[in-house]
Amino acid sequence: MKIRPLTTSLLAASLLLGLAACKGPEAEQARRDAAQAADSTNAAAREAVDKAAAATRNAADDAAAASERAAADTQQALDRAAAATSEAAGEAKVAAKDAAAHASESTADAAQKVADKARDVADDANRNANEAKR
Repeated sequence: MKIRPLTTSLLAASLLLGLAACKGPEAEQARRDAAQAADSTNAAAREAVDKAAAATRNAADDAAAASERAAADTQQALDRAAAATSEAAGEAKVAAKDAAAHASESTADAAQKVADKARDVADDANRNANEAKR
């Protein structure tokens, strides 16, 4: 985009210099026309540069907004992951406590059964001993 306006400006300037060497009323009109063409070319070049600058600013603004949205989305995902991890840790702690309590209950039940069986065996032995005495 920079080459085209520069080329056009150089062409207009060389045309002006060529016409400046001419004399007479036609040469004067040609000089005015060339000057007007140079002004139009410069105005078009300025407009093109302004449009390019505006497009660049808009693209930069869009990129910044997209970056902000991506950062917000990432932060929300991290927050959700942290909450899920915290919740899972809490559930694991409760599950571990429950498992320990069930293990203790199972151990106590087994010990009670062994004690009951030992009592039954002792009672049987005692009965057998009493019967043997008779």
